[in-house]
Amino acid sequence: MSKIALKEAFEVESKHGAFYTGGNVQWSTDGEHIFCQKYGTVSILSVGKGIVISSLGQNKDNEEEDTINTFTASDDDLHIITHHKSTLFKLWNWKDNKLMKLWKSIHKGPVARIAHSTERNLMASGGSDGTVRLWNLEHHACTHNLKGAQGVISVLVFHPNTDKELVFAAGDDIKIHGWSIKTGAEVVTLSGHFSKVTSLSFLKDEDYVVSSGRDRVLILWNVSSGSSIRVLPIYEEIEDTFIIPKNASLPVPFHNKDSNAVHVAAAGEKGVVRIWEMRTGKEVYVQTNSIVAAAKEAGSLSITHLLYNNASNTFAIITVDHNIIIHSLDTFEHVKQLVGYSDEILDVAYLGEGSSHVAVATNSPDIKLYNISTMNCELLCGHTDIVLSLATARINAYLLVSSAKDNSIRMWLMDKETAKVSCIASSTRHTAPVGSVAVSSSCKFLASVSQDSCLKLWDIPDDIDLNSDINLNAIHTTLAHQKDINCVTISPNDKLIATASQDKTAKLWSADDLQLLGVFRGHRRGVWCVRFSPVDQVLLTTSADCTMKLWSLSELQCLKTLEGHESSTLKAEFLSRGMQIISASGDGLLKLWCIKTSECVCTLEQHESRVWALAVSENERHIISGGSDSLLLIWKDVTEEKKLRAANELEQRALEEQQLANLLEADELAAALSLALKLERPFQVLKIVQTILKKDHLRLEQAIGGLKPLRKEELLKCAITWNANSKNCQVAQVVINSLMVEMEHLELQSKLSSTLESLIPYTERHFARMTSLLQNLHLFTYTLNRMKPHVYKNDPSA
Repeated sequence: MSKIALKEAFEVESKHGAFYTGGNVQWSTDGEHIFCQKYGTVSILSVGKGIVISSLGQNKDNEEEDTINTFTASDDDLHIITHHKSTLFKLWNWKDNKLMKLWKSIHKGPVARIAHSTERNLMASGGSDGTVRLWNLEHHACTHNLKGAQGVISVLVFHPNTDKELVFAAGDDIKIHGWSIKTGAEVVTLSGHFSKVTSLSFLKDEDYVVSSGRDRVLILWNVSSGSSIRVLPIYEEIEDTFIIPKNASLPVPFHNKDSNAVHVAAAGEKGVVRIWEMRTGKEVYVQTNSIVAAAKEAGSLSITHLLYNNASNTFAIITVDHNIIIHSLDTFEHVKQLVGYSDEILDVAYLGEGSSHVAVATNSPDIKLYNISTMNCELLCGHTDIVLSLATARINAYLLVSSAKDNSIRMWLMDKETAKVSCIASSTRHTAPVGSVAVSSSCKFLASVSQDSCLKLWDIPDDIDLNSDINLNAIHTTLAHQKDINCVTISPNDKLIATASQDKTAKLWSADDLQLLGVFRGHRRGVWCVRFSPVDQVLLTTSADCTMKLWSLSELQCLKTLEGHESSTLKAEFLSRGMQIISASGDGLLKLWCIKTSECVCTLEQHESRVWALAVSENERHIISGGSDSLLLIWKDVTEEKKLRAANELEQRALEEQQLANLLEADELAAALSLALKLERPFQVLKIVQTILKKDHLRLEQAIGGLKPLRKEELLKCAITWNANSKNCQVAQVVINSLMVEMEHLELQSKLSSTLESLIPYTERHFARMTSLLQNLHLFTYTLNRMKPHVYKNDPSA
């Protein structure tokens, strides 16, 4: 039997957190980046890679937090202008993450909207004080204070035609105001809405603008006359619109037949994008493949932004739960999905061949399915309330089972070729939220537990495919616990089922008829998780009492108790064929345990709060964790890399030690000194310095001067250590004296200030001893010189 390779170390391979948490969002002109507001910062999101490449306005060390209120991006894809809590405007080169300029805002209160015109080199800012100010960006000076609007400015935009020289804004007075850029006078007022204006869309080369509002209408305006051409009722609150360019292709056969047609895409309350021809008032297209759920309550929104990109002929839908869905305009198929914010991550599960995808359950009715290689996301819609649990089967990597607060269970199947996931079955048999599900290894049945304290056994048909219409049937039901059931799991041989409950117990059941086989008592608080060992007759339980216990299935007795977590142990999984355990706790720590020694091998610290979700890939090379900090972390097993690195370091050290011996033999003491410092051999360094001193004091200064700054720091540390011993203090003082010349260049004062302080008392003691010795020597010399020999008179030699 081959030796089992135990894991020793994991490191974070990738971290995925929030990049959009509401507020402003814009698309770069080239379509390659999306700028999103994340709390008080701006995230620069690469559309192709699906990752944040940089963030503007991040709080640096020793700086006061200056959160961003709003921002705008220039249409030349070079700059971003932000307004901050400190009332400052800041101009950024976002590609270099470099602050170019900052100047004071003179608004009374926060700035709600910013508009930028690159061609005019102008910026407009709309504040909560009801004023709009024009700024000359060449001198960063306010040129006009535009008055007329009331309340908070909700819409602010320059007319795209530079010949018009107009800027438009709307506030709480439900009117659209247009001012002349040159004179600052209000030249047009568009009155027609009866509720808040939410968007303005212009036709660049024509005299038309389309406005939307919360009053459930779209209005086509003639800018020159200030009159409405058509008021179109659409029976839903619209949050954003865009006018489709004449040359854009659309999924409608008659588009572009009428050269005067004005097509507008609008979205809001109902969660679908609809296209209207404004002149005739006809609805020409309704999105049929929307994955955005309609708003549940009247007055609430489903879609908050609708962004069009001319370069790629695509549009992006930004949902109220911070998802970004990019569609092709000519086909309306979604080409990419990005999740801006996940809230608490409740459960994760690997899916697909070779664990290619991961399903994530968050505080949302939608399951987020990530492609691990690209982190592109697909939303799996079907549940009507928050998804609580996910489970997959070993024998079928394409099958996913989910449960939710809507009391239902759903089965999903992934297409092997396209990786698209479809719901193939659903059932509601529980009378309360279903907190946990598990699928048998043979994929013949599944088990579920609910807040109704029931354990149910479900039959899975033999032949399932994407076209299946399966009726899930609960074949057995039992009242399993007296309190909430937190977890259910099925043994590898499909013979046993285990449940964990808040009643401080875990229970063992027969998978055939849900016969109770045993009760595991011993935890002092509720049991959060339960898992079967993949190879032994052992059950693992984790509890809110911060411990994990291993139980014998045959004797129903506790075999081991693992202690080490300082908070509730929420989740655990077996690794290395049952020889190790990875656990997650309420304090955000993951711990790797060796069962044989009952010791913690390593602790992983990246999460900031409770870790609810934990999943191990098929080959155990990766672990995914998620929790209440909204972070999804992918951990990579680096045990082999660590061992290889240690072996290489050992080999390199042996070569360097041999090289050191050769240098000493060849009397190349300067090179030997540098190498001995690198190898951290302070005694060898002392011997080399002493040898150099015996030959020539000047040679030591030359050798020290030729060292690299890092080696000089190491030599100074060695000298300070030698200085503590009176036998070596002379050599130490000579080295320290030589290094003092290099002190300013090395900036050692700040780096080694505490170390240098420890040098002072020993040096003072050495100098005090030398001073006393010199005093005694001078006294002896003086006494010897003053003494005269006494001559006796009877001395015959006199």
